[in-house]
Amino acid sequence: MQKYGQHFLINENIISQIIDAALLLNPGRLVEIGPGKGALTWELIRRGEQHFTVVEIDPEMVVYLQKNLPPQAGVQVVQSDFLKTDLAHLAAQPTLFVSNLPYIDAAAILDKVLDFPFFHAAVFMFQKEQAQRICARAGEEFYGPLSVFSQLRAQISTVCKVGRGCFNPPPKVESRVLAFQKKPVWPVAAADWPRFKKLVNAAFLHRRKTLFNSWALCGYEKEKIQRSLTRENIPLSARAEQIPPQTYARLLELL
Repeated sequence: MQKYGQHFLINENIISQIIDAALLLNPGRLVEIGPGKGALTWELIRRGEQHFTVVEIDPEMVVYLQKNLPPQAGVQVVQSDFLKTDLAHLAAQPTLFVSNLPYIDAAAILDKVLDFPFFHAAVFMFQKEQAQRICARAGEEFYGPLSVFSQLRAQISTVCKVGRGCFNPPPKVESRVLAFQKKPVWPVAAADWPRFKKLVNAAFLHRRKTLFNSWALCGYEKEKIQRSLTRENIPLSARAEQIPPQTYARLLELL
C-alpha cells in the first residue's frame, strides 16, 4: 500500500456524493483513474453503469478487481500508470473521468485529462490546498499557474469537502472533490498551449517581482512586454497574481 501512497476512500456518503456529481454530467464514455479496491467502481455498478474502463497502477489491486468485480458489468480493468497511458486508444466520444486522485500526481493527471481532445467532464478528489489553487481567483492567496491552466479549459465547481477520517489509512491533510466541465471554446488554441504554459509559468517564476520584470528576466523583449501591458491597461507595477486567466490569453497574442 505504501508503495503507491494509497488512501482508500471508505465513507459511503462521500462516495455517493462523488457518483451523484459524476452521473449528472451525462458521459458518453466513463473512465475511472486509480480505483484501488473499487469503492467508486462498485457504486457506479450499483447505479447501473456498465462497460466502463478503470486504470490502475498497482498489480495487486488489478488482480483484486479482476477477481471481485461482477463479469456482467463488463468493466475493463487496465493495469497502467495513467500518466503513461495512451488515451488515443479510447473511443472518440465524450469522456467522463472519475477519481480519488493520488495526491502526488494529481496536478499532472488533471492536466492530461483537460488536454484530452474528447474530455467532456471530470469529478476528482484533491488535497485541500491543491483544490484551493485550482479554484483561486486572481488576487487570492492560492492563485497561480494551476489556477490559470485549469480555469481556461473547464468550468469548475466544488462538490464536497472530505475529512481525513473518510480514508483508510487517514491522510495527514483534508481533501476536496471538484467537478470539471469542458468549456466549449478555449481562448488559447491547442497548438499554442505549450507557448501559453511557458508564458504563464514565466510570469509566476519570480513572485516578488512585477510581471514586467519577471518576463524580462525570462527573455521576453521589454518593448513588447510594455506595449502588451499598456494595451491591456495593466500598470507596469502589476504582479502575476493580479492578472486573470482570460487576460493572460490575450497577452499571449500580443507578445
